[in-house]
Amino acid sequence: MKATVYKSTGSWYVVKDEKGNQFNARILGKFKIDGLTSTNPIAVGDIVNIEMENENEGSVTITEIADRKNYITRQSPANKHHHHIIASNLDQSLLFATLKDPKTSQGFIDRFLISSEAFHIPTIIIFNKSDLYKKKEEEKFEELNEMYSKIGYSVKKISVEKGEGVSEIKDLLKDKVSLLSGHSGVGKSSFLNSIFPEMKLKTQDVSGWSGKGMHTTTFAEMFDVPFGGKIIDTPGIRELGLVDISKQELSHYFPEMRLLINDCQFNNCMHLNEPGCAVKEAVSNGDIAMERYISYCNILEKIEEKKW
Repeated sequence: MKATVYKSTGSWYVVKDEKGNQFNARILGKFKIDGLTSTNPIAVGDIVNIEMENENEGSVTITEIADRKNYITRQSPANKHHHHIIASNLDQSLLFATLKDPKTSQGFIDRFLISSEAFHIPTIIIFNKSDLYKKKEEEKFEELNEMYSKIGYSVKKISVEKGEGVSEIKDLLKDKVSLLSGHSGVGKSSFLNSIFPEMKLKTQDVSGWSGKGMHTTTFAEMFDVPFGGKIIDTPGIRELGLVDISKQELSHYFPEMRLLINDCQFNNCMHLNEPGCAVKEAVSNGDIAMERYISYCNILEKIEEKKW
C-alpha cells in the first residue's frame, strides 16, 4: 500500500494511505544504513510503501521510500556535517517573517531562500504582524518588498491578528503542498489556527528577555487543508545552517547573480576581488542590492569547504 508521511518524531511516524486511513508506522532498519548523511531517513511529505503489522493496533511497517521530487534541509543540531530533512515533495514554501516582535534578520531570510533555490522550491515571503508597524517598519517593508520582488520573489504583508491579507494567503495554498517556516514567534501557529480553528494550536508570546519566539512545535507535521492541498508546519527554526553548498556554487542560488555569472572575466570568479567581475559591477551601479551582496559575502565566509 502507498502512503504519505504526515508526522515524524524520529522513532515513529504517522502515515495516511490513499483512502485517508491513518496508521502509526515504524521503519525497517535498512533505511538507517543507506549511507545517507541525513539524521532522519524518512521525512514528512515522503511517499512510502507500507505493510500491515498489527491490524488491531493500526500499526504498519514502512518497507520502501519513493524517490523525492525535492526536499529542504537544515543543519543537524547534533552534527553540523549532517543534514536534517525538514520536509519533502513540496510545491512551495511560505516563509513567515516579522519586522518587530521578534525581528527576522535579512541574513536568515537569505539563507532560507538559498536552501529553497538549491532544491527548486518556489518561496513566498510573508511579513506578518503588520498591525504593529510604525513608520520605520513600513519603510523597511517597502525596501525589502522592492528588493525581493525585483529578483522574482513574491512578497506579502499580512496581519493574522487582524485578519488582514490572510484570505489571499489561503488562496495560495489551494491544491498545493506548502511548507510553512520561519522563526518561532512570527505567527505560524496563529495562521494555522485561522485555517484549522478546531486544532487550537498552542501559540506563545515572544520571550521577553531574548526577543526571540519560544518553541511551540517540536516536530514537522502535515495537515490536510479543508479547501484542498496540504500544509507542513515546521519547528521554529532559530538558525538555518546551509549544507552541501560549496563556496563556488553559492552565487548560483542568488537569482540576480546567476544571470551575470557568465559575464565575469574568470569562470571561477567568487565576486570578491577579481578583476572584470560582472556581479560587483552590477552592485556598484545599483542593479544588485548592496544588502544582498553583503549577505552573499557573509554567507560565503561561513561556508566550510569539505576537506576530503
